[in-house]
Amino acid sequence: MSSTSLRSGFKRPPLRESHVNNSVKVDEADATKNMPEDDADRNKTTRSFIILALIFLSALCVMVFVYFSFPHLEPDEVQYLKLPRDIEDAKALGRVLSRYSKTNYITVMVAFFMTYIFLQTFAIPGSIFLSILSGFLFPFPLALLLVCLCSAIGASNCYLLSYLVGVRLVMKYIPDRVESWSATVAKQRQHLLNYIIFLRITPFLPNWFINITSPVLKVPITPFFIGTFLGVAPPSFVAIQAGTTLYQLSHYGDAVSWTSVIVLAVLAVVSILPVILKNRLGKKFE
Repeated sequence: MSSTSLRSGFKRPPLRESHVNNSVKVDEADATKNMPEDDADRNKTTRSFIILALIFLSALCVMVFVYFSFPHLEPDEVQYLKLPRDIEDAKALGRVLSRYSKTNYITVMVAFFMTYIFLQTFAIPGSIFLSILSGFLFPFPLALLLVCLCSAIGASNCYLLSYLVGVRLVMKYIPDRVESWSATVAKQRQHLLNYIIFLRITPFLPNWFINITSPVLKVPITPFFIGTFLGVAPPSFVAIQAGTTLYQLSHYGDAVSWTSVIVLAVLAVVSILPVILKNRLGKKFE
């Protein structure tokens, strides 16, 4: 038998095109499998920011409505109807609001309530001057209730907005660190109320930072709200008390005395003392 016949009789099996195509399809499927997830995550982030923008615009519309529903102001008074940035602004605004609160008390109180919540919700500076102003405009018990309630509602709104946008971003870029922090918070879950009260009384962390990071660290909303309501009361007490003598203040530092600092320090220690004692007793009996 000749070599030609052998070559013609023995044919190399052709490569299975279907096998190659299947391999290519599997690789393509693996490559495209992650793309929809990235696109979906990107779409969710974009949608969250759109919702955040719509919420801000809606809140801004509410503030515009509050402004235009205010009683008619004299031309020389309109310039003072703005967010106070210092004590002089607070004094000027106090003069205008005190004049109209005699005949439009509810309107002034609602405007104060809505403005305070707006500032707290979007972490806009200026709420401390509104706290001082409340002591000038309202009776002390009502002013303290308004400030504590506005702080708790506004901080909770900021918490929810951070949950909508911030958690997704932080988990995307530093997930390991967040998990570590969350685990630490979970160990102290039964003492979270004490910690929130302590942080609100003390100036160690700014309030806006606490509002934004709490949902990231998986702090439940209930102790966050209650802790904020109770924790802002002592510093608000100082600010409102200063507001009763608003026109005697030349700057914000006049509102804080050594007596008030000592009182706040004692209250801060009292708020965290049960946690310290429980931890030490727990280690002693282990």
